[in-house]
Amino acid sequence: MGSGFALRRVPAIAAAVLLLSALGLAGKHFVMPEAQPAHTYPAHDEHPLEHVTVALDPYDIADKANIFSVHYNEIGMLPVFLVITNDGDQPISLVGMRAELVTVDRTKLLPSTPDDVFRRLSHPSPRGNYPLPFPTKKVKGGVSKEDREEVANSQFVAQAVEPHSTQCGFLFFDVDGISTPLAGAHFYLTDVHDAKGNELMYFEIPLEKYLSAPQK
Repeated sequence: MGSGFALRRVPAIAAAVLLLSALGLAGKHFVMPEAQPAHTYPAHDEHPLEHVTVALDPYDIADKANIFSVHYNEIGMLPVFLVITNDGDQPISLVGMRAELVTVDRTKLLPSTPDDVFRRLSHPSPRGNYPLPFPTKKVKGGVSKEDREEVANSQFVAQAVEPHSTQCGFLFFDVDGISTPLAGAHFYLTDVHDAKGNELMYFEIPLEKYLSAPQK
């Protein structure tokens, strides 16, 4: 009787484990990665005279992208972690800054807005180089509240970087149909100003710095 009771408990235990796992996944909330000083990332551009460094860290592999609940690569979106460090004694302004990713064939990509990402989540493209092996997690004709919150909370939204501090967040680029968006690409950041309103020299980051760096 004891062994039979134990055997009958196995399905119940398995069901409980699956339920807890499902609840855990449903309750997953996006947590922004802790930014390190920008100069520590392989792909960065440092301006010593202006005391500002800009870095990029693409989340293009599964191990890194697991911080998200949305599978952005499957809908042709590339999340890129932008890190800006100000080592100077005065704040810098990011109001009106312009970010641009230029591919090897000179295609110019601007960061997608949250609404752009929501539209892609609602209507994922069947074309391109990002096949969809299973249905994306979405409500037909809309986007779930959890996904909306993740997209909103992950965005780079800083308007300034205070002295001796770092700001970070994600930019999302629409790379649908581009097989190797990072190979040979360059990232540009312009319209960054110092405390007196003077524009800083533009930042340029070759993505080959990231691709050729040893994976940690």
